[in-house]
Amino acid sequence: MVFIDVHTHAFSERKKVFSIVNTYPDSKDFSKPFSIGIHPWFIKKEQLGNQLSILEDKLQSKNCFALGECGLDKLTDVNFELQKEVLIKQIQLSEKYQKPLIIHCVKAHQEIIALKKEMKPKQVWILHGFNKSIQLAESCVKNGILLSFGAAIIANKKLQETFLELPLASILLETDDNEVAIEEVYKKAASIRKINIDELQQEIKQNFNTIFI
Repeated sequence: MVFIDVHTHAFSERKKVFSIVNTYPDSKDFSKPFSIGIHPWFIKKEQLGNQLSILEDKLQSKNCFALGECGLDKLTDVNFELQKEVLIKQIQLSEKYQKPLIIHCVKAHQEIIALKKEMKPKQVWILHGFNKSIQLAESCVKNGILLSFGAAIIANKKLQETFLELPLASILLETDDNEVAIEEVYKKAASIRKINIDELQQEIKQNFNTIFI
């Protein structure tokens, strides 16, 4: 059974790992399964037209599985209204090319949920690197946003409690930019849920197939 890593910055050559590598419009290698998006940290107004043009082109590649990561971040210096404008353009592209949306969110979860309600997208939204409370997790799931968990669940007790309470149909797993093997994330996740790894792999594969295939 395959270990699916839905969001990573480093492609794995291991045969039992399927990874979706995060890329940007200025990335060079699109030969492996990838997602592509304009990250809120890297928005530059003068480059936006070119970035969106590249993004739209790459979304049509057979190796492209999702649009992202994109989103909102209140801790970056980039103007927040500009971030929202760029995110909305990417949501529209996600819908046009029928690609799921991988979301980066820092201190802007209510704004993400509000956009979801307002735009009523048909494509699945995935909030990556989730490490917040059960209340916020349940609010996201209630509004049709899936949650991807990474290395933080290995040691974060509060996050483990959140992970335990959620329906398996609402979760995915990832490594992001952490130097941890996806197998270790699965091992801990299965331990938290008190199920064997094979069962967890089957559940994640089913979620993946529903979203991406």
